[in-house]
Amino acid sequence: MNQMRGKQSIQFDKAPYLIASSSVVGAKEGEGPLGMMFDRVNEDPQFGEDTWEKAESQMQKEAAQMVLEKTGMTPEMIRYLFSGDLLGQLTATSFGAGGLDIPMFGLYGACSTCGESLALAAMAVGAGYADTVMALTSSHFASAEKQFRYPLEYANQRPLAATWTVTGSGAFLVAGEKKNNGARKFEHIRITGVTGGRVVDFGIKDSMNMGACMAPAACDTICQNMEDFGRKPEDYDKIITGDLGYIGQKILIDLLNEKGYSIEKQHMDCGIEIFDPEAQDTHSGGSGCGCSAVVLASYILPKIEKGKWKRVLFVPTGAMLSTVSFNEGQSVPGIAYGVVLEHA
Repeated sequence: MNQMRGKQSIQFDKAPYLIASSSVVGAKEGEGPLGMMFDRVNEDPQFGEDTWEKAESQMQKEAAQMVLEKTGMTPEMIRYLFSGDLLGQLTATSFGAGGLDIPMFGLYGACSTCGESLALAAMAVGAGYADTVMALTSSHFASAEKQFRYPLEYANQRPLAATWTVTGSGAFLVAGEKKNNGARKFEHIRITGVTGGRVVDFGIKDSMNMGACMAPAACDTICQNMEDFGRKPEDYDKIITGDLGYIGQKILIDLLNEKGYSIEKQHMDCGIEIFDPEAQDTHSGGSGCGCSAVVLASYILPKIEKGKWKRVLFVPTGAMLSTVSFNEGQSVPGIAYGVVLEHA
């Protein structure tokens, strides 16, 4: 049957299950409001390694191994791996989860990679191309700062619009209804639909204001999801963006109001939830691939599993810049993927 909906969305005839998740974070994230919910908090920012890049790879390995342990599965039981990170040529993934010997599709959606990997995992399972797929992503504060901004020793003053890259990795298993998928950690979470994201560029060049760069893309995806599925904001218990932060959240709400959608009651942002704005001084909030991934794994999914939230629109957001594009003075386009999660 035709599973396409509207211009950009898919509604699955046999919705895949999200059967397990894991979250590994650094010390700063463990000190935040969600600290007790993460599976593992590592006090060593280098995760026992001698470089920041190796640290991020190790963090991915730990998240991947943990999600397998939760279900009693082995790498051989995973058909495909969809994974990515923020580093050039997906360094963290190639030297991290790449070592699991699972056929891998490397992804770059910037901070929206969690949504991109989950959408593709659900599409692969929903189409019958795989029984079980792993979706994985990560970010590390120091490796991201090293690549995109200044050496940490520079100690530059961060503008109030800036967000703090989350040190974290989230892993997820998406599976069909077959009984041979191991022990399910979650029994009642299904990915019922996805909305592909478009690159949206408002010409903003301030890479220290990620919220402003990404909010237009989040608005575009949310509007398209509503149109494609014939829904209103109140049809969702929560509409959750990835890392817009306080500034991006205000911009998103204003943009959606102009489109006729009011989401103030439903909206939540992972970048706002992960840090304490007063005690942790992260300015506009958290960001990075790991931000939405670890908040989804530790905080959002348990609420859906327990039925506290029946239907959630998860919209991770990404700023599609590189060191080259920034140094050449180009703008910072945004992208966002919509993943519909429902209590079965």
